[in-house]
Amino acid sequence: MAVYSHMTMSLDGYIADPKDGTGELFGWYGAGDVTVPSADERWSFQVDADSARMLRDVLAGVGALICGRRLFDLTNGWDDSHPIGAPVVVVTHNAPRDAGERPRTTFVGGVAEGIARAKEIAGEKDVSIASADIARQALDLELVDEVVVSLVPVLLGAGIPYFAGLTNAPHRFDDPVVIQGRRATHLRYRVRR
Repeated sequence: MAVYSHMTMSLDGYIADPKDGTGELFGWYGAGDVTVPSADERWSFQVDADSARMLRDVLAGVGALICGRRLFDLTNGWDDSHPIGAPVVVVTHNAPRDAGERPRTTFVGGVAEGIARAKEIAGEKDVSIASADIARQALDLELVDEVVVSLVPVLLGAGIPYFAGLTNAPHRFDDPVVIQGRRATHLRYRVRR
């Protein structure tokens, strides 16, 4: 079991443009002829063979996903059915009024509590962090085992950074496993302790 963060990132370090747009970044999810289905039949990815192997590997082992309230709100909580197929732990100090009506979503008040709860839910499977801010805080708390970056050949110039505001930097990683995909280079880094 590992705790990891996987984000698609521009060459200049952004995971979204200033208006939360990801159109320039997510093109690799449709840049191939290999279908990788998600747990939600409404969503699938059309990627190249190498990206498909990476995606299958990352998606197959997830037992719980952690996000923040902002992403939860942007996606309407995935209607309590995240495409990855795993239960979701939302880190927030302000749970929504309908929190009790979402049996596959747990709301917690802090990052350490969120990771602990996600590990409980995941059992022997992995925990995936789907929030740049939570990934940053978890790195600073030494709770992340691996960082996965799908690096896209675009410069956004501004936006939401993946690794901004680290307080306990520098964080060091092992040499990456590099997977060259179409429209993205996937980098998997084990965190050094």
